[in-house]
Amino acid sequence: MAVRARDMPKESLDSLYAKVVKKTLTETLHLHRGDSVTVETWDSGLDFARRAVAEARAIGCTAVMIYEDEGAYVEGVRRAPEDLVGKMGKNEYGLLAGTDAYVFIPGQALGAYSKTLKPEERERSTRYNSSWYEAASKAGLRGARLTFGYVGKDLAGYLGKKRQDVVRAQLAAALVDYGQIARSAGRVSPLLTDGAKAELRSGRSSLTFTLQGELSVEDGMVDDNDVKTGNNVAYVPPGFVSKDIAPDSANGTVTLSESVTKVGVVHGAQLEFREGRLISWESEDRAKLKNLVEALPAEKRRAELLTVGLNPAFGFGWGQDRFVEGSLTLAGFGLTGVVKKGALSVAGSKIVADGRLTA
Repeated sequence: MAVRARDMPKESLDSLYAKVVKKTLTETLHLHRGDSVTVETWDSGLDFARRAVAEARAIGCTAVMIYEDEGAYVEGVRRAPEDLVGKMGKNEYGLLAGTDAYVFIPGQALGAYSKTLKPEERERSTRYNSSWYEAASKAGLRGARLTFGYVGKDLAGYLGKKRQDVVRAQLAAALVDYGQIARSAGRVSPLLTDGAKAELRSGRSSLTFTLQGELSVEDGMVDDNDVKTGNNVAYVPPGFVSKDIAPDSANGTVTLSESVTKVGVVHGAQLEFREGRLISWESEDRAKLKNLVEALPAEKRRAELLTVGLNPAFGFGWGQDRFVEGSLTLAGFGLTGVVKKGALSVAGSKIVADGRLTA
């Protein structure tokens, strides 16, 4: 039986770094002798990045490390000409073109919960995002994004935990059996077809909607098909399956569990949708919820994405609730809302019951 991250012994970070580095390079990125490897890290990921470079070289790869200093990044965002902030240069494009495998440990300033940058500054500074992924796809590289890099004091404060404990939990969840997650994804994904009618039950609430659009699978492994289809950068830890929701299809209500947002934890939110649009919202934290929802124009407050969590080694409350096996997550209306003990049926097939994966 898998051990959830919340129950893991407090293994040292050094030990977890060593295990996760090896697993990422071998199971996620499938490194081979002669591969060129780039490791990009911010301040908090330096120790992990050093291990990744050393391990890649031990495998027989050529490896370079890029260090993004958080202080310099923040100063650059604020002082550089606005039209150049968030733009990629030919040096970055060239680096991606010459890389077989890429390890990315982000900085907490890039996280949605960080207060290091103002939201508009963070949005402006990450305008390169689509360009980076397009270039990475064109290069055919295999990539891994380590989510522990996003964990800073702001997120840890929202969770009521120490930063290092959250980092440990995320690293421990990366040691899950990726094959098990892939098998779970293989059972769930075929049910999430275009045009399928879905019902999400949360307590006494019921929300119905139609699935339509992109399907994404995060099983922790980048294979040839992922590279071919452009899904070539994996989350570590994995895993979930997500599917777009038809824009005008959501009707009914959903009761969310406590959900971490950019303004803090929102408790007991109840949302009502009609023809896709969010039309009413209540919460124990009404001011926070109002702040989040009303930041969007009314026509954009829609249920857009469903995520089914698949990771049996993750527990709730460690900054990535959407990865937890059996969790159900909705997004697209100003926040990402989690249902912990919900039920999901699609075209008559039960996928989740009482927060447990049944498919």
